[in-house]
Amino acid sequence: MANKRNLKKNIKNVCTSLFAECVAVSLYATDNKKINLDPLFFSILKLEDNYLKRVSHVEPGMKAKDYFKDLKTRFISEVTEITDQINALYS
Repeated sequence: MANKRNLKKNIKNVCTSLFAECVAVSLYATDNKKINLDPLFFSILKLEDNYLKRVSHVEPGMKAKDYFKDLKTRFISEVTEITDQINALYS
């Protein structure tokens, strides 16, 4: 398992990339699609904040290895969901 510092950096990098992609969509999208971007911006910021906090505080009663495996799985699924929403705005 990577250390917590690297995990936090990876979470920040992924969220920054998602945020930048939303900014790109906002620059090139029509007015109809720009309305849908505000909740996406908020959800990306909330995702980053939530997972950065969860990295620092392991859930009591759970093995660290299992906790971080579950954390990564949930993070990937939420990132995939946001990515699908961004892709829907392109079409």
